[in-house]
Amino acid sequence: MAVCWFVGLTTLDVVHRASARPGRDEKATATRQDVAAGGPAANAAVTAAALGEEAVLVSALGAGPVATAARADLEAHGVRVHDVVPAGADHALAVSAVLVDDATGERSVVSADAALGVAPAPTPEGLAGLPAPDVVLLDGHHAEIARGVLAFLGAAERRPLVVLDAGRWRPVFGELLPAADVAALSAAFTVPGHDDAAAGALAGGARRVVVTHGPDPVEWFADGRAGTVEVPRVEARDTLGAGDAFHGALAAALAGGVTLDDACAVAAAVASTRVAHVGPRAWLAELAR
Repeated sequence: MAVCWFVGLTTLDVVHRASARPGRDEKATATRQDVAAGGPAANAAVTAAALGEEAVLVSALGAGPVATAARADLEAHGVRVHDVVPAGADHALAVSAVLVDDATGERSVVSADAALGVAPAPTPEGLAGLPAPDVVLLDGHHAEIARGVLAFLGAAERRPLVVLDAGRWRPVFGELLPAADVAALSAAFTVPGHDDAAAGALAGGARRVVVTHGPDPVEWFADGRAGTVEVPRVEARDTLGAGDAFHGALAAALAGGVTLDDACAVAAAVASTRVAHVGPRAWLAELAR
């Protein structure tokens, strides 16, 4: 069993599924409601845990009722939570409002992400008490947490593989790209000053790059080579967290020592499994089969 750290954002997602999106000043009746922990790092950790790896989430939750609900969901799905917020202290954990279109499976999200409060940096003592990671994934949220983890890794005897989840450009990515052994970019990711995101990520210091395009082939760039990996075709029932599932599976596969193209194939299959099932957690049972 490999150890994977997932560093970044936790939210609490309130997910409604409806047959139509409400218009301006309208209401819609949901056909289904789910409440689960969300955020790129948190969802990736849940995926890795479901794949049988030891998943550690380094994030900011706090002691409030919203955090209590998110923590309970994470722990119920096998994730070890390392909260950088001091014990007993509160933190403004975001609640994400999610609407999934029943006809297309497409999701719409409104969330404050990490904008409601500044998370403290993790202490070296706290990180030292965690199992040593084989892979560390950074999602670019909570910059102080990412900086603290990278500083800790820089002083470690054995440096793990660092994966960067780059969905939308944020200034902190200028600091994180040079630390990335693998930068996993969404098709919407842009690097300032570069027309080609993959080329921009490589110029920014990333050693290898992966670019996802939803149901279209995944691109990878490594050691002067490039290629694509096909994504299994499925009926899209629910796209919420599909990218997070890809990143969690990518980290887990890389922790097992496989090549980047093989890791992309594993991750693409897991993400396709995610979108084929309704709800944020029911699909995980498929990974155990």
